[in-house]
Amino acid sequence: MTTTAIVTGAGTGFGLALTRALAGRGARVIAGARDAARLRTAVADLPGVRPVPGDVNDPAVRAALVAAAGDRVDLLVHNAGELGPSPLPPLATYPADALRAVLETTLLAPLQLTQLALPALRAAQGTVVTLSSDAAVDAYPGWGGYGAAKAALDRYAAVLGVEEPDLAVYAFDPGDMRTAMHQRAFPGEDISDRPEPETVVPAFLRLVDERPPSGRYRAADLVVSA
Repeated sequence: MTTTAIVTGAGTGFGLALTRALAGRGARVIAGARDAARLRTAVADLPGVRPVPGDVNDPAVRAALVAAAGDRVDLLVHNAGELGPSPLPPLATYPADALRAVLETTLLAPLQLTQLALPALRAAQGTVVTLSSDAAVDAYPGWGGYGAAKAALDRYAAVLGVEEPDLAVYAFDPGDMRTAMHQRAFPGEDISDRPEPETVVPAFLRLVDERPPSGRYRAADLVVSA
């Protein structure tokens, strides 16, 4: 049976790298991203990938992602996120509206998308993966807003895993990657020493293939040797 996956934030970075890998495995991928033109161009040559552009904060977009997947969802990947202001501000001056936007995209949208997809996930005894960060567990100056949202997302994944024992629910920490979001966190700095997102995908695939108990996993601990 063909695997059906929903991947948010699939237009660039890790989301696109994962979408390519899943398509290469013959999966049917429902790919979501805000930038419609960029998304359609990025996945145009990928077999089995259906682009569903739009902001995941929009209820109509979430409904469209689930509707496109149909009655069975084997894998739901919450990759879309929001960094917040750049340069990263300290908590003493963190704008409340900016924090609301970070929480909306990073925490509330994944919760509401999962709620819509749960019947199809249960039918497949599927897998839910949230993208975590070391900022969820370690304290870095300037990362209070993003880190708080990711910490809350980790807790959401942990509780969902307990409440839905037939599903596999993972918080996956990919580590630093060379992405546009990471560059925004370090404006003007050279981040070329960070690994490309494609190098992290094998660790993700190992996680979903081996299907260990629900929990939080680091890519660094899942690296597949050549």
